Amino acid sequence: MRELTELSYANDTDIIYQPIHDMVVALGPSQCCAMPFIHSLSGRDTTSYPYFTGKRAWFKSSMSLDIPALEEFGENPADAITDDLLNQARDLTITVYTSKADHFAGSDLGKLRAYKVTVLDNGSLRISNVTKMDAGIYTCVARNQFGVASSAGSLLVKEPTAITSPAGHLDVTVGESIVLPCQVSHDPTLDLKFTWFFNEQLIHFGSHWAFFEKIGGRSAGDIMIRNIQLRHAGKYTCAVQTKVDSVSIATDVVVRGPPGPPVDCQVTAMTETTASVSWGPGMDNHSPILSYTIQARTPFSLGWQAVTTVPELLGGKQLSSTVNELSPWVEYEFRVLATNSIGTGEPSKPSKKSHTKEMLPRVTPGRVNGGGGGRSELVITWEPVPEELQCGPGFGYVVAFRPLGAQGWMQAAVTSPDASRYVFKNDSIPPFSPYQVKVGVYNNKGEGPFSPVTTIYSAEEEPSRAPGRLRARSVSASEVEVTWRPLAWSNNRRRILGYELQYWGERQKQDTASVIRTVGNKTSVLIRDLEGSSTYYMSLRAYNSAGVGPQSIIVNVTTKKPPPSQAPVKIMWNTSNSKVILRWDQVHALENESEVTGYKYSTDSFTDEKLVEERCWRSKVMYSQDKHSHPSVVETNTTSLELSLPVNQDYVIQIKPFSEGGEGSSSQITIPKIAGSIAKGAAPESSPYSLVNLAALIITARTVL
Repeated sequence: MRELTELSYANDTDIIYQPIHDMVVALGPSQCCAMPFIHSLSGRDTTSYPYFTGKRAWFKSSMSLDIPALEEFGENPADAITDDLLNQARDLTITVYTSKADHFAGSDLGKLRAYKVTVLDNGSLRISNVTKMDAGIYTCVARNQFGVASSAGSLLVKEPTAITSPAGHLDVTVGESIVLPCQVSHDPTLDLKFTWFFNEQLIHFGSHWAFFEKIGGRSAGDIMIRNIQLRHAGKYTCAVQTKVDSVSIATDVVVRGPPGPPVDCQVTAMTETTASVSWGPGMDNHSPILSYTIQARTPFSLGWQAVTTVPELLGGKQLSSTVNELSPWVEYEFRVLATNSIGTGEPSKPSKKSHTKEMLPRVTPGRVNGGGGGRSELVITWEPVPEELQCGPGFGYVVAFRPLGAQGWMQAAVTSPDASRYVFKNDSIPPFSPYQVKVGVYNNKGEGPFSPVTTIYSAEEEPSRAPGRLRARSVSASEVEVTWRPLAWSNNRRRILGYELQYWGERQKQDTASVIRTVGNKTSVLIRDLEGSSTYYMSLRAYNSAGVGPQSIIVNVTTKKPPPSQAPVKIMWNTSNSKVILRWDQVHALENESEVTGYKYSTDSFTDEKLVEERCWRSKVMYSQDKHSHPSVVETNTTSLELSLPVNQDYVIQIKPFSEGGEGSSSQITIPKIAGSIAKGAAPESSPYSLVNLAALIITARTVL
């Protein structure tokens, strides 16, 4: 066994110290290592450091001393001590390990002062109060009878990392956005890494944590929580790490919000119209509960509805109440909502379904009326009572009626709760006679009230006579006017509500006839959309609520020939000053068309762009210069026309043949502005409607009837 005769350490700088920590040099087997650790922890050392093991902070870098058989440091002694980084205000231990079981300590410390550096009995080197001035190259020298060996390494001392933002406690309200600060002072040569934890769980910024956003810079790890929710309450920890140390700070966040749902909502008692409801308080979410609201739901309601309670206002400490104004024999569910200064929270779970008790019905049918029906019938109608207002099983109606002025009532039971009509038939009922009627209700508990009395009439008789003097006249190729003499409007047995006209073509049967019904005491009707040169048959009957009366005589009429299908051609025009002279060829009707015997002219002037837009879809909508005048009409039975028109305007002229069968096809020309000079023109074979701002003149040929 070989022994070290001396072990010494040297630093290449002279250092001034403030005693905070120690540097310890220890002698051990096989090699000499320099490793910093926390010798004794104080309150300010409670932050985290890399590579913690118990109360020691071990660094990977070290300086080592290899003791060979000749007690040399090895082939490359300079590599035995490696570079090391250390924060200020720490302890540094340089430990020497050797293969010998025996240890021997020497002391050759150069310029290091005795109060700063101590060599312990076991050979360890202790440096107190490590600061930046302790940075430098340290050399470990070992001696024995075989010679001397040494190894050196550099020590770098950095500024400690510190979080300058104070640990805090934040109170926020649901929906707000807050910033959690994490400001740091650190050695500028070291890179920072910020990590955030929520209730010890790592926060992954991104889609799964959409409420969280990093907003800090290089020396700040601030985060923003947007639209904060109750689930975001808890402990937030900001951890900052560098190459040589790490620190952290925690902030408690309290989120205030509307109360949580009340618990254990239940119905403790039910009567015909009331329910006793109780519940337990839910979470107040850091804001005291101020009041409660009870809601109810039935199979007949549209969702949950607020109900009236006793007491009317339920304070924050009220945990039971009586709900009133309920409907008898209806299944109810109840739930409770809590409210605080921030808002109203989620409702409790619904209570179990419970029925109110049955009782006598209280609601009568609405809109009791009647009338109509067949001969010898009295028809009584009403609106059924909704199921939720029937107050119990076995619900039905009691129908009571009597002739106006009679003393006693006749009654009939209607057992269907959905019924809305009752018909009493008896040959003794005179037609169109007044009756007083009322409708009551009942269920298994007994009879309820009756509706107010109303007066109706028994069925009237059908009209007994047919309308007279039925006449039909062809107005055009597609229209026929029908007239008649009306019947007496009413008597003590029947009324006339209107007339029913039937019409059909000569190739059709009456049972397929088209029908037009008039209302009131009308005496004529115009039938449209008929075919030209066709024969039609018509009959007329009066009607009332009992039915239709007898048919009138059948008349027939033949519609006029259709108007000419050919449009005017060879339209010529010339202008002189403010006059326009038009000429065109006579339109000749075909054999099956009405002859043209004259022309009708309609004039109007346009200067507004709206003309172009509207003429595309309303062929006769036009605007004058003042946008209020109507087209003027000129008639002629010739094929020429002289017009006096204002100058400096364009004109669209339409020429349309007209016969007793109606209007025919039209032709159209455009005449440019009249500027005082003489101009001539002719229409093309076909001319579209104007697509510019124009003044229009519409000319229509018509027959003289």
